[in-house]
Amino acid sequence: MAPAVSTAALIEDDPWDMPELQDTGVKWADLDTKGKILRVLTIAAKLILLLGLLYMFVCSLDILSSAFQLVGGKAAGDIFQENTVLSNPLAGLVIGMLVTLLVQSSSTSSSIVVTMVSSGLLEVSTAVPIIMGTNIGTSVTNTFVAMTQVGDRNKFRRAFAGATVHDFFNWLSVLVLLPLEVATGYLVKLTDLIVKSFNIQSGENAPALLNVITDPLTQSIIELDETVISGIAVGDPEAKNKSLIKVWCQTASNTVIILTNVTASNCSNFPCWELKNVTEITNIKKCNHIFVNTNLSDLAVGLILLACSLLILCTCLILIVKLLNSMLKGQVAVVINKIMNTDFPFPFAWLTGYIAIVVGAGMTFIVQSSSVFTSAITPLVGIGVIKLERAYPLSLGSNIGTTTTAILAAMASPVEKLGNSLQIALVHLFFNLSGIVLWYPIPFTRLPIRMAKALGQLTAQYRWFSGFYIIACFFAFPLLVFGLSLAGWQVLVGVLVPIVAVLIFVIIVNILQKHKPQWLPSVLRSWDFLPQWAHSLEPWDRVVTIMAARCCCCCKCCNVTEEDEETGTQENKDNEIEMYDKPTISVEIKEAKKTSDSCEILKATSL
Repeated sequence: MAPAVSTAALIEDDPWDMPELQDTGVKWADLDTKGKILRVLTIAAKLILLLGLLYMFVCSLDILSSAFQLVGGKAAGDIFQENTVLSNPLAGLVIGMLVTLLVQSSSTSSSIVVTMVSSGLLEVSTAVPIIMGTNIGTSVTNTFVAMTQVGDRNKFRRAFAGATVHDFFNWLSVLVLLPLEVATGYLVKLTDLIVKSFNIQSGENAPALLNVITDPLTQSIIELDETVISGIAVGDPEAKNKSLIKVWCQTASNTVIILTNVTASNCSNFPCWELKNVTEITNIKKCNHIFVNTNLSDLAVGLILLACSLLILCTCLILIVKLLNSMLKGQVAVVINKIMNTDFPFPFAWLTGYIAIVVGAGMTFIVQSSSVFTSAITPLVGIGVIKLERAYPLSLGSNIGTTTTAILAAMASPVEKLGNSLQIALVHLFFNLSGIVLWYPIPFTRLPIRMAKALGQLTAQYRWFSGFYIIACFFAFPLLVFGLSLAGWQVLVGVLVPIVAVLIFVIIVNILQKHKPQWLPSVLRSWDFLPQWAHSLEPWDRVVTIMAARCCCCCKCCNVTEEDEETGTQENKDNEIEMYDKPTISVEIKEAKKTSDSCEILKATSL
């Protein structure tokens, strides 16, 4: 009889299971009066500290956006001047991505597009791919935020998946809807029909909700003149010489009618006079921010703000995660977990995701930034408070919420510019709605969740791959496409078509290898016929590990060598006779030699 074997060891834990949140604290009824007062004061202090950290987090994101505009805002305006390149839909897509990455604000890049369309420099059909690109570019912020949890493998797996589910939704929507828009123009036709069908009048400015709270702090640090970037984009020669740093916050314009002497053919013997409107701008009040009287360039101020805002941003995120970990314990954690991740009872369970979309849209409308909202829920996914399946509809809702602000801003446009401005804002809205229809209603079509889980699993195993993903998807690929676009569409097609064909072939073969290997020839049933570096990350991981170890070891070896040179020689001279008499000293010397030898061996191995 075969011996009995336990199968418990064969059952592996699902890495995507939520961590168990148990009530481990002392119950309220078991506390005395002093303990109850202390617990209430502790919770109140933590809540106040959490609100303060969230406030600093939102303000640092605002300052970070201003810093990126100071560093790359004029370059973004110059990029938009390439009208011949913008006629290429793929080039327009990556230009929208690059500009949003430079200014770190989809609202700013969208407003530049609206300005160019209103001024007649861009057609609405040409601006549609740029709007799609801004949708992708704005999702990089929460991907950066996920990197702050790289220290814990399980938290990093969940956080990176929670951030990149937004990326995959945007990429997949573009892959389907951009060719459809180029072929049919359905977004332009649909939005044009809506604008013409409704007699929409110009209204008030978009409400400033969260900005009322954050502006006092952010505007005391820096204020920018947003019209400079738009002026460069529309070709205003004076805008190139202006600084983005706003100096005068209150001005008055006065239009004066003057008579000017002109030369005309019908004025033979008499002087001719012509009436002309001249607008004079009077500066009334200076701004009160720190850099109002600075002599530094925009680049220098931008780099200073960039370093400070990144430092504050990372510090706030780390403290928020630690504070949430300390707060979300016991009964509080159990209640929040149930509220956030429990579905409605049957038969209304399918409504839960759509309610989450509405909540995401509403919260994004309140904070007026999809980056702020998605960056705030990413740490919650990492620590296990929100499931990835719940974070997905919240991210979709944030995509809709950020378009409502643009629509309200477009409604405040002048009457002559209202139609085009509103049409572009509606293009952004219906692009996101179309993406939701494609990738959410049917559970089978929720590919972004599966793709984000696969990438999260990969980055948890090889954490350096997360940096490679960010650089490749958000910087290298857009810059490559933009450079090829400058060379002409023939070069762009000649380079990208073979790459895309190889990628499609690899994806199809991978799917067949997993599900229908019998359909493939024996050679293609695995990638073992290729070199290991071509189908596995193990060799690359060894290279990265050796390089990291080499850098660390070089630092340690240099410190050991310097200490030996300073102290070792003198000690050897002083203890030359005692070296053989005292065993402890000889052991220490042997250990030092061993450390030095191991460093030399590791250096040689890495070389």
